Amino acid sequence: MNRKRMMLVAGALAATAAVGYAQMGGYTQSDLTKTDTGRAFLQVIGALNQYYLYPIDQEKLLRGAINGAIGSLNDEFTYYSEPANNAIDNQNLNGEFGGIGVTLVAANADGTGGKIDNVYKGGAAANAGVQIGDVFVKIDDKDVLNSKLDEIVRLVRGKEGTTVSVTFARAGKPYTVKMERRKVTIVSVEETVLPGNVGYIALNTFYNSKASEQFRAAVADMKKKGVQKLILDLRDNGGGLLNAGVDVADQFLWQGDIVSLRDRSGKTEVYGKATRSPGDYTGKLIVLVNKNSASASEVVAGALQDTKRATIVGEQTFGKGVAQIPIDTVDGGKVAIVANEWLTPNGRQIHKKGITPDVVVKDTRYTVPLNFTGGGLEPNAKITLTVDGKPVTVTADKDGKFTYTGEVKRPTHSTTQGEAVVDPQDDAILKKALDLLK
Repeated sequence: MNRKRMMLVAGALAATAAVGYAQMGGYTQSDLTKTDTGRAFLQVIGALNQYYLYPIDQEKLLRGAINGAIGSLNDEFTYYSEPANNAIDNQNLNGEFGGIGVTLVAANADGTGGKIDNVYKGGAAANAGVQIGDVFVKIDDKDVLNSKLDEIVRLVRGKEGTTVSVTFARAGKPYTVKMERRKVTIVSVEETVLPGNVGYIALNTFYNSKASEQFRAAVADMKKKGVQKLILDLRDNGGGLLNAGVDVADQFLWQGDIVSLRDRSGKTEVYGKATRSPGDYTGKLIVLVNKNSASASEVVAGALQDTKRATIVGEQTFGKGVAQIPIDTVDGGKVAIVANEWLTPNGRQIHKKGITPDVVVKDTRYTVPLNFTGGGLEPNAKITLTVDGKPVTVTADKDGKFTYTGEVKRPTHSTTQGEAVVDPQDDAILKKALDLLK
């Protein structure tokens, strides 16, 4: 399959979604009245608007219907993004936005709230003294202690040159800073050279239109430094653009298929082929994967494994062997529809199976955090337990129950974008890769 044609098809669908309804066998309001189920759907919407006791948010109602329709497929990879979320998605995909120069993780055990995971040098947050571990309390006048992480991201980002006031908590003490949003470029590639002139490149995501360009520059840098042994780290890379995965694999291959796509009729066509280029890396290669390596990461690992170009080291990968077509909806949202399954050069279908590494090693960078639950307290009562010599205080809920989950250990990242920080002593997969390259 011609790669350019594939991308143009996706773009054309996005641009002409309104016209495409009729061509794709979709429904119009008149079509809905032709079946009992369709008439029942319209009847329910009408009855809700006529009789429901409380005011109805029409947009929420209809988006609920959209999500219900998609949910009936029971396919986690076919989904609808509402306009606000899609706007953030597009910024991530473009690789640029107005922001304060930080990365975030959830602050609470239930996945809500936000706290600083990294602060990049030269950004607004770094200049304002924001530190790793600081918790978001307020953004402008909105309390965000229990907000969803994507909502916090939307509030922090904005047009370059505008200001945002954020109240953080550090060790429980609040402080407020006003920052001017600056241009932030997402750097998806981190690199370093390890002892023995072993090159290391980590590719964190393929969901960035700049990822291929950044990766190509990193490979060129390794070649300039005379690196003949290279480690490509795809751990925790959940995938993204299929063509970016093909581009990355192509920099290590000189001929042959990289990936093929099979549609619902069973027709299979080659989507990406390797071509020889002066910029290709020809030295020894090891690819690191874990259970969070998915989609385009598995395309790369599968191609390099089938062709015996690289040794794959780590854990069984996630197993996302399908590709989606994104269609922009007329409300500013997006629907991603699973349209193909993809196959490795040897014809392997890895969906819900994953890729088995050549050398299996458990990822030791993460540890299971201490957690405990209990009960029998008065509502809102506090109890303090000693954990590893340190006091841990929890508060009971209205039923007298309490829960504690310790902080998950996370790999350290440099405050300089593009610079990798690794520790082979605490990283069994990386340590094994280095041993194999000796």
